[in-house]
Amino acid sequence: MRKIVAFNHVSADGYFATADGKMDWVIQDEEIGKRAAEGMSETGTVLFGRRTYEQFASFWPHALDESSTAPDPHAPGHRSRELKAMAVWLNEATKLVFSKSLKEATWKNTRLLRELDPRKIEALKRQPGGDIIMFGSGSIASQLTQHGLIDEYQFVVSPLLLGGGRSLLSGVSARQKLELLEAKPFRAGNVMLRYAHAS
Repeated sequence: MRKIVAFNHVSADGYFATADGKMDWVIQDEEIGKRAAEGMSETGTVLFGRRTYEQFASFWPHALDESSTAPDPHAPGHRSRELKAMAVWLNEATKLVFSKSLKEATWKNTRLLRELDPRKIEALKRQPGGDIIMFGSGSIASQLTQHGLIDEYQFVVSPLLLGGGRSLLSGVSARQKLELLEAKPFRAGNVMLRYAHAS
């Protein structure tokens, strides 16, 4: 069965975005970029909430040009081959965006879904293909967590305190125990934490 993986950068005090949705605080890390590029082949579908989809769709389709690198959305002026690979992959991947207000989703290979039906998500996980990844999308991450549908959480904890902002998960009504799969520090000061639901 396919896994749903929630991937997010978070600050050391637990926020995944500032109050106005910005992520310009993310500590850049070439090692994490290389690791992400290596893992893309295992993933075939991306889940989005409306806000994150609009941010991605405004940037990534335009990140491809004739050069061998692509720009970093979190660090103007920074480009890398790994980001180029990410841009190619994101543009080709199947994308599902959950929104009741979005009128249309025009980014290549995107399907617009008006509601999150847990039974349809379970059916999606049973379909053949690579794993399913979700970036940001706090409201969708919260709903999927509430229904026990996220198989793995990947947090890149940045070495800074935001002092406020948006929490990734809210409205989860029951305690859920997680099992640590990996804790890996990187030279830039970030730490990758991977958790699965405890069996």
